[in-house]
Amino acid sequence: MIELATNALAAWGSGSTPRLISHRENAVFAVTLGNGQKAALRLHRPGYNSAPEIKSELWWTRALAGAGFPAPAPIATETGAPILHLPDGQIATMIEWVEGAQIGETGTALAGNLPAQTTLYRRLGDLLAELHTTSDAFSLPSDFQRRDWNLEGFLGEAPLWGRFWENPLLDETNRPLILAARQKAFEELTAFAPNADYGLIHADALRENVFRTGDRLTLIDFDDAGFGFRMYDLAVALSQSTMDDNFEALKAALLEGYARHRPLSPHDIEHFTLFITLRAFASFGWIMPRLKPDDPAASRYLLWVTRAAETYLKG
Repeated sequence: MIELATNALAAWGSGSTPRLISHRENAVFAVTLGNGQKAALRLHRPGYNSAPEIKSELWWTRALAGAGFPAPAPIATETGAPILHLPDGQIATMIEWVEGAQIGETGTALAGNLPAQTTLYRRLGDLLAELHTTSDAFSLPSDFQRRDWNLEGFLGEAPLWGRFWENPLLDETNRPLILAARQKAFEELTAFAPNADYGLIHADALRENVFRTGDRLTLIDFDDAGFGFRMYDLAVALSQSTMDDNFEALKAALLEGYARHRPLSPHDIEHFTLFITLRAFASFGWIMPRLKPDDPAASRYLLWVTRAAETYLKG
């Protein structure tokens, strides 16, 4: 990968040595361009997003950054191309470097006391409201293509992140629980959808994808972004805290921050648990091709999805 990234850098006129900083959905490298600018080079996971989808992501983030929203803008190649096609069919892109540090990570308690945490999540609510409002003002190009986080994308026969109810981690004792929760969610989302706030969403505003520099928050990693329910963006932002003691306080702060810019109806708030459950389902499908059943992380996902399903069915 280092060799591939080094060769790709030539398209941006740089011969610096790339440093791998993340390898999740994409391989991301810290690089320095010829003009001394720091940037992030991404080698996109083959088969996850098509070239038109990646170009659409870059169009959106460029428009967001141009409108003053804190998101990293793309950097075109020396020929002005938004993406670089590599010989093996992989795609490379370059985006601006974001200073600061992520606000947290999965499996690690949030830093600070509860007042500091709720202040942070109130600001995160502000950020997501700004994302949605700014995006609603754009006129999308005719060739704009991104996935749909809709009823079929979550609960249909071919969900975007996989048929979670077929995850081999499930057995005869817990699979009926997941199936029952899926059926309830299908019926509830079907009823909720017609009057829902639906539009462009980030769809992955986890702690790792929110960077803090002083008092400023920046949203990174739009790889999973698309069209979807705005409530889903809020639920994802809290999905790593569902089993923590501070969950209700963080939820109240996040919704308060969001609602002071974009009103939330009681109907929206009543369905928050639905969207938390949808995230658990999607993530449980996402791990199927990525984690072996004996991976310690797999058992954590199993615990999360079964608890989410139990909580949802009790509600």
